[in-house]
Amino acid sequence: MPSIGSLQYCDLSAQTQFPMSNKTYKALRRVALAALLVSPAHSADLDAAVNYVEPKVIAWRRDIHQHPELSNRETRTAKLVAEHLRRLGLEVETGIAHTGVVGLLKTGQPGPTIALRADMDALPVTERTDLPFKSTVTSSYRGEQVGVMHACGHDSHTAVLMGVAEILARMKGELRGNVLFVFQPAEEGAPPGEKGGASLMLKEGLFARYKPEVAFAWHAWSSLNTGTIGYRSGPLMAGSQGWKAIVNGKQTHGSRPWQGVDPIVIAAQIINGLQTVVSRQVDITRNPAVVSVGAIKGGVRNNIIPDSVEMIGTIRTFEDAEYQQVTQAMRRMVQNTAAASGSTADFTLDAYRNPVTFNDAALTARMLPSLRKAAGEENVKEVPLITGAEDFAYFAQAVPGFYFTVGVTPRGTDVTTAASNHSPLFYLDETALPLAIRAFTQVAIDYLASGS
Repeated sequence: MPSIGSLQYCDLSAQTQFPMSNKTYKALRRVALAALLVSPAHSADLDAAVNYVEPKVIAWRRDIHQHPELSNRETRTAKLVAEHLRRLGLEVETGIAHTGVVGLLKTGQPGPTIALRADMDALPVTERTDLPFKSTVTSSYRGEQVGVMHACGHDSHTAVLMGVAEILARMKGELRGNVLFVFQPAEEGAPPGEKGGASLMLKEGLFARYKPEVAFAWHAWSSLNTGTIGYRSGPLMAGSQGWKAIVNGKQTHGSRPWQGVDPIVIAAQIINGLQTVVSRQVDITRNPAVVSVGAIKGGVRNNIIPDSVEMIGTIRTFEDAEYQQVTQAMRRMVQNTAAASGSTADFTLDAYRNPVTFNDAALTARMLPSLRKAAGEENVKEVPLITGAEDFAYFAQAVPGFYFTVGVTPRGTDVTTAASNHSPLFYLDETALPLAIRAFTQVAIDYLASGS
């Protein structure tokens, strides 16, 4: 994986072959790039443009990775993005859904408006990689001090879209229509008690103002090797729903449990019971479903049985009937297990429910040639359903959407054993980024060229 330093050296080494002033060298390089970009139909021209922005994209990605920000707190990242878009001459709007940024590229020629989206937020994860630019940032989440890490690749999404914006801005005279660059906060979900993400951007009128007719996005994906693009028509990623259960007990001394009601034991029974909701009560031959417990909290001392235990978790489903079945079964399991032990339990679903990420069938078919052009036909693969969730789904409900994945696990590494997205060991192979830039740019160019 080449370093920023080596990339800069390679770029500047050309100057040493033809001595000239630095000012002249930069001017000629701008002219050369402009000449390369006059015909977007030629892949060699796009390759040259990708090569030009690649060092910048890697530098931006490393900077953002080293300075991660949690959902609805992406102020530094938003400032970096906004300043770049303004330098490109785009119309820039900030403060959307708290920290969101959008830039509008107008070509001045009739044609459709399309939206290209990247997410900016990081996760409450303590990084355990040995990267020289690893995150050491800490913050507060749900009342606890946590590490903060770009463990899902959003740093690369932001950096790549910044690079795509630069390429398309330089190609402005050869394009038609408009491009809306959407830098979204809080894709991982707003903090408890807050609103955010794609749904809030839409509620604040983002698409009503700019009226894109389609929306595109991509995701860095650890389950694919570098050089590979994954896609799926129709449902791609699951709908997600957060849930909470509070088991109500009766506090007593740990040496005399019979004098109280132990919510910790009841919570353990509930957790075991919840595993049977999907395995025994849902027809998983239709679609997969997942019920997970993400956190459990109760008690403060080793010799005190507490009054209550709180559990939180996530549900993943692909159709509404399945969702209703799962949530009803969970409610029964939580409440009746508690009742069987002489207790009560409260089961609630988060107000925020992420819909299924759905790729419009016609748009998917239309854009597949673009992906194959970018990666080679043999490197574009249909993938199975993904139980991860994405709030790009809201954008894809508002207009036809197309969402694809780009492999970021190094070639030769077994993807089944590689650290997954959201892992503290998640590793993004930076040699995958040129393909992400090329594919995202190619999709935009081809759609604008073919018109509505």
